[in-house]
Amino acid sequence: MKKGGNSNMQEMKRVVVTGATGALGTALIRNLIAQGIEVYAVCRPKSPRIDNLPQLSGMYIVERNLADIAHLSNDIGKPCEGFYHLAWAGTGSRANRFALPLQVQNIGYALDAVEAAHSLGAEFFVGAGSQAEYGLHDEILTPETATHPISGYGIAKLAAGDMTRLAAHSHGMRHIWPRILSIYGENDGENTLISFVIRSLLMRKRPQLTAGEQIWDYLSAKDAAEALYRMGMCGRDGAVYPLGSGKTRCLREFIQVICNKIDPDTEIGWGERSYLKDQVMHLEADISQLTEDTGWMPRIEFEEGIEEAIENIKRKLKMK
Repeated sequence: MKKGGNSNMQEMKRVVVTGATGALGTALIRNLIAQGIEVYAVCRPKSPRIDNLPQLSGMYIVERNLADIAHLSNDIGKPCEGFYHLAWAGTGSRANRFALPLQVQNIGYALDAVEAAHSLGAEFFVGAGSQAEYGLHDEILTPETATHPISGYGIAKLAAGDMTRLAAHSHGMRHIWPRILSIYGENDGENTLISFVIRSLLMRKRPQLTAGEQIWDYLSAKDAAEALYRMGMCGRDGAVYPLGSGKTRCLREFIQVICNKIDPDTEIGWGERSYLKDQVMHLEADISQLTEDTGWMPRIEFEEGIEEAIENIKRKLKMK
């Protein structure tokens, strides 16, 4: 088992990425292919989002349900050095975050993914944790910040991180668990705040929002993908890394940047939606340990990254 940070660089020729059609999965695939690494992109059979995947040499689409993920080696038939498990069922609905049976299933799928990684000869397993594992905090989120999740989703992510680490270590695999804050980018879900605001403004609709007083940390999917690549290369075994930009702004400021890019005169319905009962009001990642272990630092400012996100949604809406 490879331990340590920069002192042990993982050789990567071939990897698996589940959850390939989302913003982070798409960006990670592009990043890995650019590094000359073959990627097996795992998607739900007949998923309408498969068409969103980039057509790149060295990427192979594998259609398999999460319930059958343990048998993934039957589809691939080649050894893979690494396994990135980004898939998680039911992420498109807030109600699903509290659907306990579904979230328990997700823990099982994550453990099945470890078994799939082992059967493929993987040397490392990188999961996709969440800031929801922390619950409600007013301080910067560190690897040591107490975890008090308040949703089934957060509880399941916390459990999946702990249990996949045990399972990976039982097979001699290095295990890294990023706790991801807020990502935006190509192929982002339509129900995320960023996508909702962009689509509303492009369609000349007045977005109805909360007062927007939240202090938030947004990270470009491209920067997040580079972080995950480096975690696979030289992330510390057993590490938990909060993954964000490490920079915060008031949510209103992020939304205003989007407005300025699309239509500065657009009226926003601030305060027309109430805060959720369990609303997170401060989201900020301490990325110092991740930087120390892997050398990663975010490079894309929000003003730059959001332009690409806007153009991507324009293409989907078939707008010029």
